[in-house]
Amino acid sequence: MRVNLPKLQVIKIGGNVIDNPLLLEAFLRDIASIKEPFVLVHGGGKIATEMAKELGITSQMIEGRRVTDTASLRIVTMVYAGWINKSMVAQLQSKQKNAIGFTGPDAGLVISKKRNPSPIDYGWVGDIEEVNGEALSGFINQGYYPIFAPITADKEGHLLNTNADTMAQAIAIALSEFFEVTLTYCFEKNGVLSNPDDDHSVIPHINQASFIALKENGIVTAGMIPKLENAIKAISQGVNTVKLCHASQVLIQEGGTRITA
Repeated sequence: MRVNLPKLQVIKIGGNVIDNPLLLEAFLRDIASIKEPFVLVHGGGKIATEMAKELGITSQMIEGRRVTDTASLRIVTMVYAGWINKSMVAQLQSKQKNAIGFTGPDAGLVISKKRNPSPIDYGWVGDIEEVNGEALSGFINQGYYPIFAPITADKEGHLLNTNADTMAQAIAIALSEFFEVTLTYCFEKNGVLSNPDDDHSVIPHINQASFIALKENGIVTAGMIPKLENAIKAISQGVNTVKLCHASQVLIQEGGTRITA
């Protein structure tokens, strides 16, 4: 067991927070007050869908997941790696955090492969193969705060739209060799809810066994399933702490849903 590793936070922000300038500003103000190093991974919100609509490009979704054809790939790359990423970097720089924007291909930090088109062809969607934790830790040790957009590339140079929750998990696992990592999934809910209509029905702890039961009983559904799968994989592969919470709770130790082995 590795001891005396420096602490690091990997934080994923998504959901409706990205679409709400006031919530996003409050969240970025909070994380700018964190004293230890952090890596921020962000999703794309609804901006890419809105821009595609303005350009007359139909966004196709299957089971809540975006089908990324060539036109859609151009949109999500421009929005995620451009507008959203650089806006966050600029806001954090204004708060005296030396943020630096990344996508997977930058410095070869995150390499993916195009998802198998069978049984469902999601187009230019990437599944992560490797994260260069040593190179990324080098940027962190130089005092940078990496801000990742969920765009990766394969070894042939094709850009790929990539799930931000999975990207945060893979980065957290890779960095756990060099740091004591806390992975926090922040969104607009107070944690994993036993009743989606009751914001106070937070399930405080979830492990592999209870996750299976929650899924079988229909309590955990839709997009929460892959989010929890990512969280459980992270805690089982070296990440010290994993929790899911409201974006406003990112600085609070208590609250939210904690994932245990």
